Amino acid sequence: MTVTRVNMPAVWTETHRLHDPNGEVWVGVLIPPLEVPERGEVIREALVAAGSPIVAPTTHPRRDITAIHDADFLDHLETAHERWVAAGYPDDPGQHHVVPYVFPLPQVFGALPRRMPVAESARAGWYAIDTTTPLGRGTWEAAVAATDCALTAAERVLGGDPAVYAACRPPGHHVGRNFYGGSCYLNNAAIAAERLRRGGMARVGIVDIDAHHGNGSQVLFYERADVVYTSVHVDPDQGWFPHYMGRADETGSGPGEGANRNAPMPEGAGDDQWLAGVDQLCSAVAGCDALVVSLGVDGHVEDPESPLEVTNAGYAEACRRIGALRLPTVLVQEGGYDLTTLGGLVVDSLAGLEDGLGA
Repeated sequence: MTVTRVNMPAVWTETHRLHDPNGEVWVGVLIPPLEVPERGEVIREALVAAGSPIVAPTTHPRRDITAIHDADFLDHLETAHERWVAAGYPDDPGQHHVVPYVFPLPQVFGALPRRMPVAESARAGWYAIDTTTPLGRGTWEAAVAATDCALTAAERVLGGDPAVYAACRPPGHHVGRNFYGGSCYLNNAAIAAERLRRGGMARVGIVDIDAHHGNGSQVLFYERADVVYTSVHVDPDQGWFPHYMGRADETGSGPGEGANRNAPMPEGAGDDQWLAGVDQLCSAVAGCDALVVSLGVDGHVEDPESPLEVTNAGYAEACRRIGALRLPTVLVQEGGYDLTTLGGLVVDSLAGLEDGLGA
């Protein structure tokens, strides 16, 4: 039996284990969580078996995160669970995680000033966009550690490594400047892209191959020309998260006009159609100086979280084509929820990128 080998360094931390959701509330029903600690463990085991050097992340200053996220948003994420516990919700009604139940949308206020609610149960929905992204006791620490993984990978690439993988958990591409959701809390890929920019890369491309559109990443860079955001994903108009964004006519605005590219896929799209979408993304970022790949592998045919039918070979080929751009590359883990296929998909993707780079 041939074992796929990976030489690329992988930044991984056991701190991810601190984030352990007890469930997700979907359409009002408590369902088992999919973004579980086992994901991080499965990925590490596969990386070790493939020979990838495991690297511990270095700790970074908060300013590396505030370069992307608002300070008040970060303060909320950091302290929300502590306030939730102090308010007594673990005892009554028995909810140990911060889960919103009302969402104070701007249109609710009209011409009135938008003021933060007093009750913690109401404050929980101030920055959240859904009920499927619970905040637990260790969520903040795990989310910050994930950004450290992404930043460490970016700094290694700035230092000369051709490609480095950041095994981020929790994922991040659904997070904007001051909102979170989709099992994401801080936008690891965006933070890595901004670090590459500040490190001297004039134009950075983000190639998002997660099955779901990275609405947070798109919003963050929609009016910027120095970061090109591209995504191939299941069509939101066919009823898939994040539902309200990710269409082909969203191309950027102002200075960012033309620097946004979406390739929505129909349900059931397999390797050939999906790879044609990946080719569109590669074309859009070909003139960049460095890349960040939002490596979601939940488009796999066995993954429960999307209707796409991409195979291991499809992911390997997609990453080979991305690698063939021969650009310094940071790969950041996003989705991928079938524990039986997750590790192999990550390894095949990294091996494919190395093949494209000629490494």
